[in-house]
Amino acid sequence: MTRAESDRATTSGCPVHNFNYTELQKAGTWFEKYDELRSESAVYRNEFGPGFYSVVNYEGILDLLQRPDTFSNSVVTPLDPNPAFKWIPEMLDGDEHHQWRRQLGPLFSPKWVESLEPHIRECAAGLADEIASRSDNQVDFMREFAQVFPATIFLELMGMPVEELDQFMEWEHAILHATADDLEAHGERQFAAMQAVMGRFASIIAERRAEPKDDIISKALTFEIDGEPVKDEDLLSFCLLMFMAGLDTVAATLGWAFYHLASHPEDRARIVEDPSIIPSAVEEFLRAYAIVVPARKVMHDTELQGVQLKAGDMVNFPLSGATRDEEAFDGAAEVDIERSPNNHIAFGAGPHRCLGSHLARRELRIALEEWHKRIPEYRLVPGVELTETGGQLGLTSLPIEWDRA
Repeated sequence: MTRAESDRATTSGCPVHNFNYTELQKAGTWFEKYDELRSESAVYRNEFGPGFYSVVNYEGILDLLQRPDTFSNSVVTPLDPNPAFKWIPEMLDGDEHHQWRRQLGPLFSPKWVESLEPHIRECAAGLADEIASRSDNQVDFMREFAQVFPATIFLELMGMPVEELDQFMEWEHAILHATADDLEAHGERQFAAMQAVMGRFASIIAERRAEPKDDIISKALTFEIDGEPVKDEDLLSFCLLMFMAGLDTVAATLGWAFYHLASHPEDRARIVEDPSIIPSAVEEFLRAYAIVVPARKVMHDTELQGVQLKAGDMVNFPLSGATRDEEAFDGAAEVDIERSPNNHIAFGAGPHRCLGSHLARRELRIALEEWHKRIPEYRLVPGVELTETGGQLGLTSLPIEWDRA
């Protein structure tokens, strides 16, 4: 620990570390890292980049999420305290955030999601059929199923051209998964990708204004904030957020679910024999492999888990720090696909709880059901070292293989 770090530790009242939380690591490293940090302290100071605090226990993360007036959602990463962009509605606070959520709610309600089930199932089944018919009995699950399936659904719902999926995925990776070894270059790559995405959405918005369709972009064109039509710049920010959420979160969770099932044949056999436990398994995968590492900005001096924070401080919090906390879940580091109760907060809590949670759960359940009807037994390809991204925790690839029936 440097002298500066030691001084900071004395004034902040928590341990100090210095590591790049966005680095690529061996699969599972970041979950274990945050588990280890939690055993040391509920809160620590990370001097990486501009420096920020991290909260890694259930009680602290839940408290933070339920105090939106103190912990502002106006940031998405602790590396950028004053972002030049605004993801809507995620980076909004107060009444403006509430107005967006109220109008978006019907588009992501349980009833709406239920109406989508036949199409979601058709998409998952078709993709699984194509993979199962191959002669080589091997696939990179992340690249050819986990990313393609939810992204296709998202693009269709938004009214975007599915044939442009590869380009969208390239932009998504630059925004969410590029490492931050060089913070300035990282920021430039991220901003350039966001500009490219919004440029593409701008053309779609113009098309929908001229000819509305039955898609989310067309519906968003009718929204009003403070009694006025939503501005185009805010529509673009909304589309950007939908883009990132729709292309990444379900894909990453699918990756961890199949990583677990490919390496735990006893659990895979249980869901094949009794598919009725798949919803329970989905909840457990969401809990044990919570992927999101959000951030907040402290708006006024406060205290969190015994640590004094000042206005302007940045805080991030891996949701796995809460969902894998032994104080909240017995055997928290272990996967129990029939765990009950399982009141995890993998989708967050408070006013910013994930808007798309019903759709995500439906996609995850259907993917598990349709895949295992066709390929019930599979395993990790031997000798392949799997890596995961930091920042948002997801596998970069998942090669699996199976024997021909």
